Amino acid sequence: MPVDLRYRGRAVTAEDIVFIRKFIADHPSLSRRKLSARLCEAWQWKQTNGALCDMVCRGLLLMLHRAGEIELPPVRQISLNPFVQRNKPQPVLIDMTPLTGALIDIRPISFQQVRRTSDEPLFNSLIEHHHYLGYEQPVGEHLKYLVWAQGRPIACMAWSSAPRHLGSRDRHIGWSAEARRRNIRFVAYNTRFLILPWVQVPHLASHILGRIASSLSNDWEQLYGHPVYFAETFIDPGRFRGTCYRAANWKLLGLTTGRGKDSTSKRPNRSIKEVLGYPLTPHFRELLSQS
Repeated sequence: MPVDLRYRGRAVTAEDIVFIRKFIADHPSLSRRKLSARLCEAWQWKQTNGALCDMVCRGLLLMLHRAGEIELPPVRQISLNPFVQRNKPQPVLIDMTPLTGALIDIRPISFQQVRRTSDEPLFNSLIEHHHYLGYEQPVGEHLKYLVWAQGRPIACMAWSSAPRHLGSRDRHIGWSAEARRRNIRFVAYNTRFLILPWVQVPHLASHILGRIASSLSNDWEQLYGHPVYFAETFIDPGRFRGTCYRAANWKLLGLTTGRGKDSTSKRPNRSIKEVLGYPLTPHFRELLSQS
């Protein structure tokens, strides 16, 4: 077996393979799903919020099965993929009266983290029907914010787990490959930022970015059991200048390579984007570089 076999940042040793083979042999009646859950319990393989790393473990077992390293029991049930079958968010009726004027005129402005709340469908609908990229269901840890003023939503902001490999970000932090594997969960990626089209208030976007930076880490820890120390986002320079991010003191870290995670060559297969970053604590490099 290759000595450098890894799955989602976890090294898989020859001893692990022997353990898994014996574990399967000792539990012949268990389905693949239950084997995965029991194996997580045996390894104490848990997320920081205490939940089992069940989906990652299932992927690991399937990889080893396909490589011929283990023999999983036959598939008992084929479940529909909820991400493939998921219906698009439906339009929601809200007040679209134009909102203009100075920032001070629309205060107070409040922020609501709506992940796992009854207002999450409203967020999903606004992104789907008013953001140029539409809504995509995030995978992994993520937060969703609605921004309110005068009793109605005026903006949306989505955050998710950061890409594992991002050269300009990694050089800026200065962490090792091992530190990145251990600590990538402490970086948050701003995937969507929407000021609703009928809201025209100067400096609102940079104000929102400044406000969110003070609460993002605590909100993340409340939901997932750990803070985040650094924020990042991509800007498509063919569409945007990223003025609001720069006004909120985000720093240009570099450019993407234009290759997605599934690219099989070194040739760009998508637009090259600017990478911007913002430290959520002054000691972010020290915290993220711990091995």
